[in-house]
Amino acid sequence: MSRLTHVSSGPYAPPVPARVLTAVSADGARLHVEVHGAEGAPAVVLAHGWTCSTAFWAAQIRDLAADHRVIVYDQRGHGRSPASPACSPEALADDLEAVLLATLAPGERAVVAGHSMGGMTVMAAAARPAFRAHAAAVLLCSTGSSRLIAESTVLPLRPGRLRSFLTRRVLGSSAPLGPVTPLARRILKYATMGAGSAPHMVEACARIVHSCPRRVRHAWGGVLALLDLDHGVRELRVPAEVLVGTADRLTPPVHARALAAALPNCVGVVELPGLGHMTPVEAPEAVTGRIRALVTTYTQVKEGA
Repeated sequence: MSRLTHVSSGPYAPPVPARVLTAVSADGARLHVEVHGAEGAPAVVLAHGWTCSTAFWAAQIRDLAADHRVIVYDQRGHGRSPASPACSPEALADDLEAVLLATLAPGERAVVAGHSMGGMTVMAAAARPAFRAHAAAVLLCSTGSSRLIAESTVLPLRPGRLRSFLTRRVLGSSAPLGPVTPLARRILKYATMGAGSAPHMVEACARIVHSCPRRVRHAWGGVLALLDLDHGVRELRVPAEVLVGTADRLTPPVHARALAAALPNCVGVVELPGLGHMTPVEAPEAVTGRIRALVTTYTQVKEGA
């Protein structure tokens, strides 16, 4: 679609998929799905976050597709997936189930990685039959299950009602973001990335986020403000690793630690010093490395099996 204005070269330029398909969710919503890499290779499913798209995972796709089958999709209303009036955690879970059923063979299991709202998607789907049948392990990346507004430190104020009220107004705004200008880059970097993020990383994130339609951003912002998926965390029985940047203002490390304490089978917590919320872009090698480790540990078939 014309609204997509991604970078056209370098590590954050979206790779060309081997196959493109449409998954149809429970309510008829149509989801743009891409498959990268060779058929038959170990499968990885990547779910992006709020205001992002498949392009957010460009660095992971480019690396993993050399020896994995990488499945990415646009959340409803994002990227190339049409908007839908249904915006809820249940819709996110429906969509992930639809993608798993459309791309994985019966009995095939994959590592599922979710960033931000993508991690919340994983939590929402934790008890779903298709998720339990196909998820071998998960990476919860820069995410949280509840109290997103109360714990956000985007606004440098003391915790309390005033900060929560203003944070909800800022993050839930329906105002257009406008073009990607130097000021827009500075604001986005402050709110979502670590101070040491390189300009090309900030540029990639800015182009992706500014491509999200404002009505979609506003609708899903309202959902996230009221989110409570603590029950989903307790249902997430597969091996789960949690990753967060120590300078994350949107989902600070307090969320990662709460997830680790509540998960039935947490296999590790990784805190990346100085990084913000956009960890797959800010630290592509670290995030890709954790996904690779989960694949090696939980999905590779033993010889002779």
